[in-house]
Amino acid sequence: KSFRRLMNKTQVFLSPAGDHYRTRLTHTLEVSQIARTLAAALRLNDELTEAISLGHDLGHTPFGHAGERALREVCPGGFSHAAQSLRVTDVIENKGQGLNLTFEVRNGIVCHSFTNPSSDGMAKTWEGQIVWFADKIAYLNHDLEDALRAKVLTEEEIPYTIKYTLGRTKSERITALITSLVENSVEAVCMDEKTKKAFDEFHHFMYESVYWNPVVKSEEKKAEALIKKLYEYFVKEPKKLPGEYQYILEESGAECAARDYISGMSDRYAVNMFESLFVPKSWKHTGGPF
Repeated sequence: KSFRRLMNKTQVFLSPAGDHYRTRLTHTLEVSQIARTLAAALRLNDELTEAISLGHDLGHTPFGHAGERALREVCPGGFSHAAQSLRVTDVIENKGQGLNLTFEVRNGIVCHSFTNPSSDGMAKTWEGQIVWFADKIAYLNHDLEDALRAKVLTEEEIPYTIKYTLGRTKSERITALITSLVENSVEAVCMDEKTKKAFDEFHHFMYESVYWNPVVKSEEKKAEALIKKLYEYFVKEPKKLPGEYQYILEESGAECAARDYISGMSDRYAVNMFESLFVPKSWKHTGGPF
């Protein structure tokens, strides 16, 4: 269920009007495609790679990182979508029984979002590590394509290093990054220095120009307020949580149950729930003649 709900969860652009903007589901499928390409070339376990890829964002909130920030601020102990993805597979799915995944899959899921690829937080397996790279390769390239489509950026604004080291098209850039990983991953999963420098610049450019862009973020404050209001409501009224979250309420308390329920919502479901709880409905006469 959590995988299917990714179809209606924001990647970068909140509830975009066009049909071709990425969602959290299409992002996940692109990560899986890139990671499996790497796994095949490096002769790794492609089934393990696919399992990590398909599970890595199951715990992501509605409204992308805006929703994650909101829950991080209000949940005791904070909130991490990577840790929540693991909780989805361990506890929430399969009617509370979890999916009985191996250590290698679970480790790859929870370690996919560390920012430093050389830190101890990296996955223990090469399969998990290539998913870390595949995630970044996928979102940088498809988010750039979406930003160009949305006219948030123009081709002329893409830095010279990115265009002429990695490539001018999405396909060229992905090919360059995959090729560098395949050719240089001998003792560890890594790129050559020139490509890594361009990759790091690409990452910095996207944050400066897209992810922190005031045009892209214009609706995020509303999304954060909505998530916080829903969380506050269900912590105070935990008996209003759906039946499948009552066992979490009994075992772990209202804060945990509210977090699990809200983080699993799609964008549309969260908006509908907010309207149902907090927006007055028009009165309709249901009796006989006036």
